[in-house]
Amino acid sequence: MATEISQRELRNQSGDIMRRLDDGESFIVTRNGTPVGELAPMRRHRFVSADTALAVFRHAPGVDHSGLRGDLDRLGSPNSAPRG
Repeated sequence: MATEISQRELRNQSGDIMRRLDDGESFIVTRNGTPVGELAPMRRHRFVSADTALAVFRHAPGVDHSGLRGDLDRLGSPNSAPRG
């Protein structure tokens, strides 16, 4: 749940608030008691090694390549009806 902070707190305590963002905390910024914005940590992409990715997919079902190719050809056909 986000912590409510005032515009003044954001201005005066920005360094502390930035450190708390780094720690994963989110904020709702208010002006005169009215919410005006949100501050949330950026979602960081995590690196996954090739060995880890291979281990995750080791027991995944196989792919029917000719069936997949047929599905893609049918979906990409110029005669396909638009979705909508």
